Amino acid sequence: MTTVRLAILDMYMGAANEGMRCIRQLVRRAEAAHGSRFAVETFDVRGQDQLPRLADFDVFISSGGPGSPLATTDAWESAYFQFIDELFAHNLASDDKKHLLLICHSFQLVSRHLGLGELSKRKSTSFGVMPVHLTAAGHADPVLHALPEPFYAVDSRDYQLTHPDLARLDALGAAVLCLEKERPHVALARAVMAIRFSPEVLGTQFHPEADGEGMLRYMRTDERKQQVITAYGEDKYDEMVHLLADPTTIEVTEGIVVPTFLRLAVAQLESTPNTAAQLIAR
Repeated sequence: MTTVRLAILDMYMGAANEGMRCIRQLVRRAEAAHGSRFAVETFDVRGQDQLPRLADFDVFISSGGPGSPLATTDAWESAYFQFIDELFAHNLASDDKKHLLLICHSFQLVSRHLGLGELSKRKSTSFGVMPVHLTAAGHADPVLHALPEPFYAVDSRDYQLTHPDLARLDALGAAVLCLEKERPHVALARAVMAIRFSPEVLGTQFHPEADGEGMLRYMRTDERKQQVITAYGEDKYDEMVHLLADPTTIEVTEGIVVPTFLRLAVAQLESTPNTAAQLIAR
């Protein structure tokens, strides 16, 4: 059995969340599905200034998290961006590629760092299960191409990336893969919902790790139900519960994005001679 070293960059700062549970669950499922073993370590990036050594891992998942993705003077932020820069530089110079999935808050941070568009606070929070529309690049993407059009995703954000800088994207070899739902009655730019940063680096504004069954169970707890109704109203709560219970929405997205990212990453690592993944063959 092949062992792949995977680092989870926890961006939640200790805040209660479902994201980390969902990520770990998908990694366990990938092990069972593909006969690989993931040696997983977790790094508390924002809470304890922890980051992995690039050389020690081959696959990285950087999570969502609370708070503002706008510029700060926090020490963790400069260290995080240095890590990101080192990963891109390594991939340009080396055959043993490092694979990275950026989720929500991490996607916003890296998009800002690379100057890929306008990152700003939304007029109101986007929260719920939302339709997302693939671009032409999204339909051709090795991970997202299997999603339906539109597909549904869990969206939970106060900030957004809009007005993508197409010249900058082109210079980096990056592409916008999908956009938020169409709102013809609202004269506002549509948010970018995913970017292919490089062949090895994918970022999503939505939460591809979201587990429909687990999130439905969580949403039905008395505490969370009351929180959502108080913040967004009973109609929004009922809509989200209905969509989470529909097997053609979140379950489809959950079953495609992270599993395909992991499968493709492992396949490339196994095909690379003398990979530094620290792949350990049986």
